[in-house]
Amino acid sequence: MDLVKEKNKKPDWLRVKLPTGEEYLKVRKLVDQHKLHTICESGNCPNMGECWGAGTATFMILGNVCTRSCGFCAVATGRPGVLDWGEPMRVANSVLLMKIKHCVITSVDRDDLKDGGSIIWAETIKAIRKQSPQTKFETLIPDFAGKWENLQRVIDVRPDIVSHNLETVRRLTARVRIQAKYDRSLELLKRVHDSGIHTKSGIMLGLGETRDEILDSMDDLRKNGVDVLTLGQYLQPTSKHLPVERFIRPEEFIDLKQEGLNRGFKFVESGPLVRSSYHAEKHIF
Repeated sequence: MDLVKEKNKKPDWLRVKLPTGEEYLKVRKLVDQHKLHTICESGNCPNMGECWGAGTATFMILGNVCTRSCGFCAVATGRPGVLDWGEPMRVANSVLLMKIKHCVITSVDRDDLKDGGSIIWAETIKAIRKQSPQTKFETLIPDFAGKWENLQRVIDVRPDIVSHNLETVRRLTARVRIQAKYDRSLELLKRVHDSGIHTKSGIMLGLGETRDEILDSMDDLRKNGVDVLTLGQYLQPTSKHLPVERFIRPEEFIDLKQEGLNRGFKFVESGPLVRSSYHAEKHIF
């Protein structure tokens, strides 16, 4: 067998079960009937059935073209189109129609905009609150290129939890997140924490990081007030993206979860198929 193919062959523990269940089927019908858009579908998330069954869904705003070219991400890179000012209300209507109990909002990076897309972010949060006041939600935000006045717009509308992914360890950041900065992400998380909002971050494993580097990143996140941590296996979206250096065994994820809990994280989701919004509905406290 070709050595490259053998190296990238997914192990048995990464097999995904087809989504099932009464609640999932109800949401599936609504999504199809009303042509709703979720990143759960477009990102082929392995946990879609479980999350939809629990009343959780993730929506991506600000278009589907990103101004950055991270080595791990399958979202298209280029010049985004014009802003759609009707998007906040459409997302809010989708949340209402799908009867979402816990909503996760994420977005592409919009470094082309002076406000980094933060006005649309704030308007989307306000629209969801107006349409579905009982819905709790999490915002998985970009770093706004370190322009903290744009971050403040999100803080001011007070999401239940603000998530921003570190994605990888310090040494690998320049290769994995080309236009991002490790310490800038930490500062963003600290600013959110200091505002009184609970914070969350995630790290992908399997890009060549060492165990000690993972533990150092955990320590960095805790020092900057992060409450919730997700750890999952990086999977190469296409041959043009960064290769998987190693598949992390399930028992290693279990060990790392305990390391995280020992460091004081209130919640640690750690497993091969864990993604940023996995069990998001359980992280409100």
